[in-house]
Amino acid sequence: MITKTKDLSLAAVLTALAVVLSFFFSLPVGIAKIMPGQHMINVIAGVLLGPVYATAIAAASALIRNLLGTGTPLAFPGGMIGALLAGLAYRYLRSTTAAAAGELIGTGILGALVSAWLVAPLVMHKTMAVLTLVVSFSLSSLVGAVLGVAALRVLKKAGIRSS
Repeated sequence: MITKTKDLSLAAVLTALAVVLSFFFSLPVGIAKIMPGQHMINVIAGVLLGPVYATAIAAASALIRNLLGTGTPLAFPGGMIGALLAGLAYRYLRSTTAAAAGELIGTGILGALVSAWLVAPLVMHKTMAVLTLVVSFSLSSLVGAVLGVAALRVLKKAGIRSS
């Protein structure tokens, strides 16, 4: 029970951090707003909490950011797929580098494709060049993934994270 409470508390803190970072660390690219801070949180959550929590954190922060006007509907596939793959990569490979790669592939490629082919036209009634989203999502997730790995190393050195 204590572990579940700790996990839920950490998930809430990471969700709040992702939302707060969106006010300071957001760049518009066409109809998208790229958020390296979200990708950093995806890697941290994937490693510390696993794929289910990481995906839920990405979904919750995307919803809150959309309600606050700092996000777009593209945040859902972009963040959630990256978070899921970061968590799965870490679970099976036990490597923060693998988690970062999962984030990059999940957001930069798969999230961008789902955003361009499904979310933009069906939800936003707009079109966006696939290559534009792949490049911008990939750059954003690369920056965020590197920051996430760095943050995890700091947490490990501080004795807050054991593995």
